[in-house]
Amino acid sequence: MRKEIRLSGSGGQGLILAGIILAEGAILSNLNSVQTQSYGPEARGGASKAEVIISDGDINFPKVRKADILLCLTQKSFNEYINTVKEDGIVIVDSTVEINNLEKRKMEIFNVPIIESSKNKLGKSMVSNIVALGVINELLEGIDKQMLKKAILARVPKGTENLNERAFELGCSLIAYAN
Repeated sequence: MRKEIRLSGSGGQGLILAGIILAEGAILSNLNSVQTQSYGPEARGGASKAEVIISDGDINFPKVRKADILLCLTQKSFNEYINTVKEDGIVIVDSTVEINNLEKRKMEIFNVPIIESSKNKLGKSMVSNIVALGVINELLEGIDKQMLKKAILARVPKGTENLNERAFELGCSLIAYAN
């Protein structure tokens, strides 16, 4: 088993933290994992990307070449990274992203109201990254849900554990409504 995952959006959406948590959840599930990140020079609003490779074997190269799973929380990230998805890969886009320019490639696309649900159901858009982890958890085999939840609770700010746990569960439930 080997999965290459790219989380993309803009600075301030917490995708770097989400990548770290995803990698830790994989390690707690007795898998190998490596996480890398990059972001624009702006603290908020610039491009942001976290990459995670998860494997039950050795990982010899730490960068995602062709993503098995691509998460896009912004239109810009979708436009930039859609051509980096493997044939038969999974693409998760926030419902604000317009899906276009897909040529005739075979991929599974999930249009999920990640940011809207964070705002409307939890009252905090800042937990969109944790909602996204819930969505990813439902589509990614191999990571134990309880281990990913444990990684989340270990990394979020003290006093926000309950909110983040609810955000994760919300994300897990959203995949049923994705189109």
